[in-house]
Amino acid sequence: MKKLRIASIASEVVPYSKTGGLADVAKALPKALANIGHSVSIITPYYGFIKKQKLDLKNVGTKVTVTVGKKKYAVRFKRLDFNENLKIYFIRNDTLFSKRSKIYGYPNDNLRFLVFNIGALRLLEQLKIKPQVIHCHDWQSGLIPDLLKNQASKWPSLKKTATLFTIHNLTFQMAGNWWAEKHIRADDGKNDPTKKMSLVPHLNFTKRAILNADLISTVSERYAEEITTPEFGQGLDKYIRQRKKDLYGIINGIDYTIYNPAYDKKIEYPYDWNSLRRKKKNKLVLQKKVGLEENPDTPLIGLVNRLTEQKGFNLIMENIDILMRLPLQMVIVGSGYREYVLFFKKMARKYPKKIGIYTPFTEEMASKVYAGSDMFLMPSRFEPCGLSQLISLRYGSIPIVHETGGLSDTITNFSPKTRKGNGFVFKQFHGADFLVALTRALENYKYSQTWEHLTWRAMQQTYSWVLPAKKYVRLFSIAIKNKK
Repeated sequence: MKKLRIASIASEVVPYSKTGGLADVAKALPKALANIGHSVSIITPYYGFIKKQKLDLKNVGTKVTVTVGKKKYAVRFKRLDFNENLKIYFIRNDTLFSKRSKIYGYPNDNLRFLVFNIGALRLLEQLKIKPQVIHCHDWQSGLIPDLLKNQASKWPSLKKTATLFTIHNLTFQMAGNWWAEKHIRADDGKNDPTKKMSLVPHLNFTKRAILNADLISTVSERYAEEITTPEFGQGLDKYIRQRKKDLYGIINGIDYTIYNPAYDKKIEYPYDWNSLRRKKKNKLVLQKKVGLEENPDTPLIGLVNRLTEQKGFNLIMENIDILMRLPLQMVIVGSGYREYVLFFKKMARKYPKKIGIYTPFTEEMASKVYAGSDMFLMPSRFEPCGLSQLISLRYGSIPIVHETGGLSDTITNFSPKTRKGNGFVFKQFHGADFLVALTRALENYKYSQTWEHLTWRAMQQTYSWVLPAKKYVRLFSIAIKNKK
């Protein structure tokens, strides 16, 4: 196997910065690639809160100036070494990143990540790594394919470098909402993104990546098909269909050194598929912690997700009174839109023995829910990949999901007759189908031997990064060939 030099560009990387699954992928995939012999350099912003982590960082390279319009931004670089094959570099600018308390949510996010993209390329030029491929994750790194292709003379050492752009969620294409851009202001993807400051707020990073990357991928095979349609294409389906021959889907993996109930220090009773009685103890701990009735036999449904419309919380809200009449308990852990948070807090007060909400999201409470719940509810309206359902399988919390995107690729309907399948799936995104799938889960739960067998098999399923990493190596090779 030929050793590749890979640069992985992402706006968030665990454990240094995280808002969602992107951060997990941006660390786990490079780690897996390094483990099979490739040389990987992760590049991410140096946010203000990272300083508090007291990392053993080394200053590298020399300060550079990034010019956007008539504005100039000083950029410095730091490095953290893991091993010979894996290093992480931080892009530092005090105004745009180091003095910010959040990762996203600022009016000038487009400017921030434009400077980050240019800074990443300047760093690669200085280090003389000459990566054969740059892996760009989601919109925040989407200008790199544009800059490399249309301003090639600025990056002489990268003239042979290919780009792979991975779409983690097509909804997010730029700072703010892409659909709020009026037609006359919408980015056509043709101008120099650095020329005028007035153009920067209207840059559509994802569109430019789709137009210019040597190869495009998404985080599941089903989502790769879905985004070519107007229903899921988020206004870019026309451009994606034009690049369909360059579009691939690879399901994400899970780092089982992190997401594993046998080693998870955030739960009281570690367990595996041969010690499921200890999972029941975690259930009692969770019930007590959130104030539910402590009963090991009551089906407990967990939800660990962003509280947004995409994640299907409307389905739950519309049917909450029916759900509360069923023999179940529900624990929700997450942060998100205020209307959802307030609704579930109200329901927790109305049904204190049956529903609990824990917000804002914490990794500790997420682990407790995975370990303590019997079922894991993920009724997303659309889901590019989803990591939560993969984590829930390893923790023996059986997924109840909508058949879409990565949920469709990973969860199949359980049949008590054949004992095949690893969850409960509903095809249509409406209340009746949702309630049928949930009721099927509750009915199967009544048969303890059947449920234990389902849990045992679910925990033995493997969605590690070993196979996805090999698939990405194949994509990198295709991208390099396309570049040539």
